[in-house]
Amino acid sequence: MRKVLATGCLLALSVAATSCSVGVREQTGDNAAKEGPVKIAVVPKAIGFDFWEQVRVGAECAASKQPDVKVHWDGVPAESDVSGQQNLLQDLLSKGDVNGLVYAATDAKALADITRTATQQGTTVVNMDSGTNPQPPDVPVFATNNVAAAEQGTDLLAKELGGQGKVAFIEFQPGTSTNETRAEGFKRGLAKNPGLKLVAQQSSESDYNTALQVTQDILTANPDLNGIYAANEPSVLGAAEAVRQAGRVGQVKIIGWDTSEGEINALRQGVITGLIAQNPFKMGFASVDAAITKIRAQQRPAPATDTGSMLITKENLDSPEVQKLLNPSCENPPQ
Repeated sequence: MRKVLATGCLLALSVAATSCSVGVREQTGDNAAKEGPVKIAVVPKAIGFDFWEQVRVGAECAASKQPDVKVHWDGVPAESDVSGQQNLLQDLLSKGDVNGLVYAATDAKALADITRTATQQGTTVVNMDSGTNPQPPDVPVFATNNVAAAEQGTDLLAKELGGQGKVAFIEFQPGTSTNETRAEGFKRGLAKNPGLKLVAQQSSESDYNTALQVTQDILTANPDLNGIYAANEPSVLGAAEAVRQAGRVGQVKIIGWDTSEGEINALRQGVITGLIAQNPFKMGFASVDAAITKIRAQQRPAPATDTGSMLITKENLDSPEVQKLLNPSCENPPQ
């Protein structure tokens, strides 16, 4: 799995607690003059992955469109490091030098206290990709409609299998809203396609090696497996490698999420059948833009916004629309 360099320093913090809170500073309203400098901390679920790198490009693009706005990008190295993300966000808030906090929650319940503390001290909060539980009504979530996109992906899997077959589900981080909504969409798709039989469901813990191992175990236990639905980049790449090593390329259809270089290569090679492509650039851009608007113009953003998705197959991979989505830039952003 390819990783890319990400800017910003990484705080190597470890804490055993599953929830945290910080001391609330004196509330300052929107804590930034309408025309004054604005600093926004943008924290993905993890740094170094292709998806989150495209989110960073979008976030920095949004900041560049406004005068005197600075993005501080930081994150933990693994999406499973919930306590590490809590500690990082806690530290950012305790310093008191950010006007806005844009972040993707690694755990919906565990991160709710962070949002509550931030809003109490007057920091504007926007969630991207994944929100919290509860989700405050004044904190918007800019994310993919994971249920609808996952259902479409399952329909594609059913089509590729002729409506019949045994399938496995590789989830990635139970407890996150993203994981749960993608699971919901997948199971809605199964209900529409009764010829598909779910024979295994395992978590990759958002880790390539774990995904490889659990898929190998599933293939061993189910030698007649026909299809795999994998719910994020590490899950897809690990599942694809397991199918490759088992010599079952083409026999086991893989539908997965995200569009890293390794996934695109596997799609071209026929190891992967289809990918559900999100729009991470738009996710980062829209989230930071909403935070700036809230701080500068005192306007309340929409409570939730679907940033879009599309299905990518070998047939449409080289189309201009798909290529624009896969290679976004501030000068030529995807729609």
